[in-house]
Amino acid sequence: MTDSSMRCCTRLFRLCCLVLMLVASPASQGNDIVARNAVLSPSEDGYTLAADFTVNLNARLDEAIARGIALYFVVEFELTRSRWYWLDEQVVSRSQTFQLSYHALTRQYRLYSGALHQSFTSLDDALRIMSRVRNWQVIDKNQLRPDQSYQAAVRMRLDLSQMPKTFQVNALANRDWSLSSEWVRWAVIGADSAPGPGNSSGSPVAGPVEAR
Repeated sequence: MTDSSMRCCTRLFRLCCLVLMLVASPASQGNDIVARNAVLSPSEDGYTLAADFTVNLNARLDEAIARGIALYFVVEFELTRSRWYWLDEQVVSRSQTFQLSYHALTRQYRLYSGALHQSFTSLDDALRIMSRVRNWQVIDKNQLRPDQSYQAAVRMRLDLSQMPKTFQVNALANRDWSLSSEWVRWAVIGADSAPGPGNSSGSPVAGPVEAR
């Protein structure tokens, strides 16, 4: 191998190491979302989730929104059941996407969730609404087996996969674009009867909430 080829391989190896180091950096270093107060409540059709998030955007993300770039935040919920003989069973997997953008002509921030949208005069107001998840049905009726133990988990993260490719590439080289809360997990015990309005026996039993 020639000296030039050796130098080229060395530079390529260093570049690969740099990319891997940036991608593998702990999420907590870019962690500006905190999940808290996660609660499952019985409803007529199953169980609904309520959760609060503290979302602090860094200067780079503030600038991106001000320039008209839409940011996508995903709230993810999982319900799993432990199995001693195999991997944990994933009973439920749900996600809810929020699109946050700024429109210079109207000088308003817009928050989309599915077909619904709201307009706000300030970014703080938009983030405040996005940070409060309420009445989100995550578990259907009869999905919980009586007396079975489960683990519920919820988090919020910035979803780069829905953004333009150029920003996805930029995110690999800048931790400012790595925004995610830790998973908040808590224990759930299946109800003895189907949940319904006024049926307290249908409520799951939740243990202490913890972030992992």
